[in-house]
Amino acid sequence: MTAPAPRAGAAPGLLEMSGVHASYGRISVLHGVDLAVGAGRIVALLGPNGAGKTTTLNVAAGLHPADRGDVRVGGRALAGADPVELARRGVCLIPEGRGIFPNLTVRENLRMMTFTGADRAAVEEIAYARFPKLAERRRQTAGTMSGGEQQMLALARGLATDPAVLLIDELSMGLAPLVVAELYELVVEIARTGVAVLVVEQFASTVMEICDLAAVMVNGRIERVDAPGDDLLADLSALYLGSAT
Repeated sequence: MTAPAPRAGAAPGLLEMSGVHASYGRISVLHGVDLAVGAGRIVALLGPNGAGKTTTLNVAAGLHPADRGDVRVGGRALAGADPVELARRGVCLIPEGRGIFPNLTVRENLRMMTFTGADRAAVEEIAYARFPKLAERRRQTAGTMSGGEQQMLALARGLATDPAVLLIDELSMGLAPLVVAELYELVVEIARTGVAVLVVEQFASTVMEICDLAAVMVNGRIERVDAPGDDLLADLSALYLGSAT
């Protein structure tokens, strides 16, 4: 897999988070997160469990409030905006666990995305063109599909909103390596259309080949942002007691 080349004239930070603090009750989780993702770029957010990675995504998507700090999309401050407003502004979250409706068919899942105002036929056409397997499964109940197919459906639902920013939480969770490789090839294709992609992964090796930058988060802080490479993998092992692979 190869990372997408940056697009000429792409904005340096389509998604920008500056000095973001967040907490759950009295427990502080994020301590001044600074992070930027440019259009057409893939940034991997790496770190141990409990580092604050998912909270970072949830703040960016409007699902969790920031105590202070700025969240900007396309230069516009959107901290405090509700998730529906952020979705309409082009921010899409693919949550851990896929976030599909397992008791609905593939077609019915896609129809749920017309709340954004998108045409139903257009949503299905785009989804089936990018994910031919879903066309074959359009009448199948989503919960009976394989994990990889369910993750494809989650991606297809997200793309139905025509996102500018795509936030992905643990795409590889519970999937076989070959399926993960196929899904990340799709993520590369999505980025090549100009979408800014921020992906959280527990295991660095699954995204190192396709990301432009990797941000290492430890204890609610970004400790390092760098191009992917062996030295970064080595640093990951040193920064927290866990395997980078």
